[in-house]
Amino acid sequence: MKDSGRDLALLKVADGVYPALSGGTRDVNIGDPVHILGFPGVVLSHELLNQSVTLEASVTNGAISGFKQDAIGQDVLQTDAPAAHGNSGGPAIRDDASLVGVMTFVSLSPSGGAIVQGFNFLIPARDVLKFLADTPVKKTGESPFNVAWEAGLMAFFRGRDALAVQKIGEANRLVPNLADVKRTLAEAEERVKNPPPRPFPWAWATVGVTLLSVGAYGGMWGRRWWRNRFRVLPAHVIGFIENGLSPLLVDVRTTTDYDTSPLKLPGSVRLDPDDAEKGRIPLDAESEQLIITYCTSPDEATSARVAQLLRQRKFSNVRILKGGLGGWTNARLPVEAKSHLPSIGLEIYKNLTLGDVERRRYKAGDTIFREGDDAHAEAYVVHTGSVDIRKQLDGTERHLSTLGEGELLGEMALFRKAPRSASALAGTDVELLVIKNERLEWLIRNRPQLTIEILKRLSEWVVSTDRDRGDRSSRN
Repeated sequence: MKDSGRDLALLKVADGVYPALSGGTRDVNIGDPVHILGFPGVVLSHELLNQSVTLEASVTNGAISGFKQDAIGQDVLQTDAPAAHGNSGGPAIRDDASLVGVMTFVSLSPSGGAIVQGFNFLIPARDVLKFLADTPVKKTGESPFNVAWEAGLMAFFRGRDALAVQKIGEANRLVPNLADVKRTLAEAEERVKNPPPRPFPWAWATVGVTLLSVGAYGGMWGRRWWRNRFRVLPAHVIGFIENGLSPLLVDVRTTTDYDTSPLKLPGSVRLDPDDAEKGRIPLDAESEQLIITYCTSPDEATSARVAQLLRQRKFSNVRILKGGLGGWTNARLPVEAKSHLPSIGLEIYKNLTLGDVERRRYKAGDTIFREGDDAHAEAYVVHTGSVDIRKQLDGTERHLSTLGEGELLGEMALFRKAPRSASALAGTDVELLVIKNERLEWLIRNRPQLTIEILKRLSEWVVSTDRDRGDRSSRN
């Protein structure tokens, strides 16, 4: 007979709702976890346990440890999950509750007949399914109880206690008095009556902070992009020129800034921002011409305003020089003087931020400092006007030179760390820029071209001094 000798039997039960296991169809591998369910005799007959043990199955755990054949050549699965008399015929399941096999026999000690654990055997689930092939059972594991019980457990473990009570209660009505169902239902009802303290929702807090940070940084990036969308760096301007775009550089510094700085970008044209506000924009340019505005205002505010006015006047390709005139000079790019400046003055102006420099004004004839005065760690640049340098020679004060706009004044006392070697008087109304000793030293250390210009000036001074001494010697 087909499957003769197999330790399996089919039991027909009355129609109804029962807990059900699905027949496993997956291949079994060595090491797969397995759980054996049953009512082992050692538990049922234990003298220290009461009769409630007959109502709830015991579960032992282990793994598949081998593939064997029984004495008549039929396949069995070996497992190290503990089993005893009374487990025979009980199901062995996976973690997902699908059937691995049916417990069939254990191993006994050859000497005394005691059970040797670790060597128990299962009839594979595929052989169980063969027994069902000619029966009305076409799909295993389907049961209204299973649906309600699974939904109840899922809600229970996720902390949705009200839903768990509803679903587990439904399972209990379908199949009353199952020990696991009653115990879980009681625990869910207790949690509904006395909810446990909820842990702080770190995950949601993290998500919230992340979204808030993304929104904040996104907003900052968006505002920065919006503010910088028309701004270009000095290197970009050089690239435009090299690519033949011939940008029109427009000096839009405020009247005060323009009047107090002797520098401008090479080839730039002047557009007073006040005139632009009044609609007077005398630019000789086509509407598609690349125009780049520059200023010395914080955040290029003046350039941005004038650029907006130019776009309103149909100039479609207007950009703003990021960093303005200061950004251009910091990039070591060439500048022009609005009027004639000595080389040393040009280099000093390129490396000064005029808004941060102290200014001093003197009337014509005023004494700026006297020969022998303490230098107070200060040198000066003649910003406007002229300064006469005088010195006592042979008991007579003699005029040595006149310094004009852009000339460096008083640096010798700083280099020598000595008192003033000559007197300085305002030849006309004069405005001086004050350069502190530490600032001058920094410029000399970090601006090679300025250092070269100072060395040239010192060389000329030495030659001039030697010439004067020679002239005095010849007269004597």
